[in-house]
Amino acid sequence: MGNVSLCISPFRTDMSSDVKEETFVIRSIAKGITYYYTPVRAARLNKERQHSSLSVTNQSLQDSSTEPRPLLVFFSWLGAQPGPVAKYRDLYLQRGMDVLLVQSSVMHFLWPRWGAEYGLEVLKVLEEQPFSGRSVLVHATSIGGYTFSQILTHITQDPERHKTISQRVKGHIYDSLVVGTLEHMAVGLGKTLLPCLEGLVKNTALLYFWLFKSQTADIYKHSIQVFQSAPITAPALFFYCENDPLCDPLMMEKTVELWRRRGLSVQKSSADTFWGKGFLDTALGTASPDRKKTHKGQNRDGKCYVKPKGTNTLDHLYT
Repeated sequence: MGNVSLCISPFRTDMSSDVKEETFVIRSIAKGITYYYTPVRAARLNKERQHSSLSVTNQSLQDSSTEPRPLLVFFSWLGAQPGPVAKYRDLYLQRGMDVLLVQSSVMHFLWPRWGAEYGLEVLKVLEEQPFSGRSVLVHATSIGGYTFSQILTHITQDPERHKTISQRVKGHIYDSLVVGTLEHMAVGLGKTLLPCLEGLVKNTALLYFWLFKSQTADIYKHSIQVFQSAPITAPALFFYCENDPLCDPLMMEKTVELWRRRGLSVQKSSADTFWGKGFLDTALGTASPDRKKTHKGQNRDGKCYVKPKGTNTLDHLYT
């Protein structure tokens, strides 16, 4: 599972005075995969290190005397910076969950075979200690939803082998997914990689998708089909808006309807006007770089005055 690196850090957030006074442990699982867990395990780990000079093992991270804390798996947007991601992390840590951060590379998307390999790596991490057997909440933002779809593909291909992870997921949240036509995907790349050359990147991406159709476009289509087939049947919540340039609202509506027909509990929180940020922005004050601010629906300070419909996201999905 990669090299282990540990450090104890203070929470950095303005959300709660309780959070400010706590500490958490950061563990690097593999490239792009980081584990944040709570002071209870940190204290146990420090005690064990005082009695042994051996390297830390996965088992030492488990507190056998208490019930394992639920795990939030956060699939971040492309190019996510530590500051904004930390606010999502703190939101869940203060709600009693540990956090596994999964960050994707643009190459995971441009060459889906690598994305599939990365998805399998994340899936194996979730099926090993200290994560196996723990209840899971998934939160996928923007292109992070693509990485999660690769995990779903592996689950679909071998459902018996991966049935425990399907049963452990208690809820999933999707925030401003990049989904729809190839043009939506190409626009997303332009806005993320080189905003100053957005048009050029978009046209280049469309040409690339055409030249390598069987290695890219066909796989994207299959990934959407797998996602819509919903191998995980836990309650779900979708955040999106009607004029998001990277997300096709008709595709989102279709997915919601398909899931509801299959008996899934699905809620959606949508707005008519694109925020330029994720829908948890009211609580977190974060911005995704693959979403440009729009003039419509924003005050001079950049805050959007169109509020999404819906109620308490986390309490509905995870109690």
